[in-house]
Amino acid sequence: MGFIQIKDMEFYAFHGHFKEEQIVGSRFLVDLTMETDMEKPGESDELHDAVNYQKAYLIIKKEMETKSHLLEHIATRILNVLYSEMKGIKKATIKVSKMNPVMGGRVGSVSVEISR
Repeated sequence: MGFIQIKDMEFYAFHGHFKEEQIVGSRFLVDLTMETDMEKPGESDELHDAVNYQKAYLIIKKEMETKSHLLEHIATRILNVLYSEMKGIKKATIKVSKMNPVMGGRVGSVSVEISR
């Protein structure tokens, strides 16, 4: 077993509870860790034997384009699609961070992390 990690994927998206957040938008960072069996791709050197992290990125990119009110909803949607469209993922952890969230004070980011 091993891990594939994609870190600091940056998106400008229109998620948030407040109406203004869905109009103005904000910067989001997404991290993904996928646990998978790496023995076969390690031996074969063939992409069809591996979990394709390019495909994972494209799934995340597409899901970040769909507006949500909550970070929990975004993370859950991403995991649902990853598991439904990709084979070989034994466990995945997704972290979605909203940069400079509207909190009434200076806050660098707020994050939600979900594993399945």
